[in-house]
Amino acid sequence: MRSVRAMSRKVLSQTSGLSERYIAQLEGGQGNVSIILLRRVSQAMGVRLEDLIASVESPPDWPVVRDLLASATLEQVAQAKRVLSGSAAPGESDARRVALIGLRGAGKSTLGRILAERTGWSFVELNREIERENGLSVAEIFAIYGQETYRRLEQGALRRLAERPGPMVLATGGGIVAEPVTFDLLLSAFFTVWLKARPEEHMHRVREQAAKGLGAARLPDNDDALRELRAVLLSREPLYARARAVVDTAGHTVAETAGRLTGLVEGHFTAARR
Repeated sequence: MRSVRAMSRKVLSQTSGLSERYIAQLEGGQGNVSIILLRRVSQAMGVRLEDLIASVESPPDWPVVRDLLASATLEQVAQAKRVLSGSAAPGESDARRVALIGLRGAGKSTLGRILAERTGWSFVELNREIERENGLSVAEIFAIYGQETYRRLEQGALRRLAERPGPMVLATGGGIVAEPVTFDLLLSAFFTVWLKARPEEHMHRVREQAAKGLGAARLPDNDDALRELRAVLLSREPLYARARAVVDTAGHTVAETAGRLTGLVEGHFTAARR
């Protein structure tokens, strides 16, 4: 980048405030740079910080596309997303697909099964689908290959489910909102419902599941665990809130919540058909 800009190491040193020797070490792959110092280098050259640390080479037109997106309207961004993902425009798809999102212990599996039974639709748990496709449990995938591989497998499984014909109720993992492309695919291909609850209720339900041996990892019985759960929920709430609808499960029985969820889904697709 320095060569492309016809910028000598001396000029870059003067502009960034870093020594020529240190810059030479960075360019030779020997220096250990902090983000603050690397930002000074990028600002001195008039480039973006992310361009200096990209792990893969971007297409030649990427800087142009990036700058155009930065000034695009919401409608233009939505159109670009549809073109790049190959998805239908809003209103073009009337597929009866429902996805339930929420933190662990929200009741996605329990309520999803009840909804599927009442509507006659198929019920799918995304994590079970990932396990079936790869012959490993989710815990084994994390332990052997790490979170990055799990997220890639999650996205692939979701794409195949989105193309599967027939009505479906999908229970997702609590962290699906953390991967932007995967979550955007979910929002565009499914009628997404956030099952909302208080942190204390999430904690209580997960502990009940663990006590019954239903596969949920046991949570420590202390204030730190509840504080951490509150922090996770707080950070994810703006993402969960992007769902098309919300069902607040706080203080309601499973039967009451299932009735409200069923009515919501049936009402939505009846209105869509009209």
